[in-house]
Amino acid sequence: MSVQHGFHATMTAAPGRGDEVIALLLDAPSLPNPDCVVFLVGRSASDPDVIHVTEGWTTREAHAAFFATEPAQTLVAQLQKLVTGDSQYTDEVPVGGKAFAR
Repeated sequence: MSVQHGFHATMTAAPGRGDEVIALLLDAPSLPNPDCVVFLVGRSASDPDVIHVTEGWTTREAHAAFFATEPAQTLVAQLQKLVTGDSQYTDEVPVGGKAFAR
C-alpha cells in the first residue's frame, strides 16, 4: 500500500505523564485502520515526557476522514488533557525502513 500523506509530531506530556500519553498512542484507534500504513511512537532518551509520533496514510483525505470520527476525536481530547504546550508537526512522508511490533 502506498503512503501519500504523513507527518512527524513531537509533543510534551505534563511532568510525569509521558507513560500515559504513550499508552494512549499505542492503543490509538488509527492502528487497525487500513489507510494508516505507518504509526510509530517513540520517546526522547533524555526526557521521558517528550514523545514522538510518525504517521503515514494512504492519502490526505483518508487521514482527514479518520480524524473526523468520534474515536479519533476522543483520543485527541484525552491527549489534550495530558500534553502541555503546542505539539510540533513536520511534514513527512514515510518511504520505507523497518519497525518492530510490541
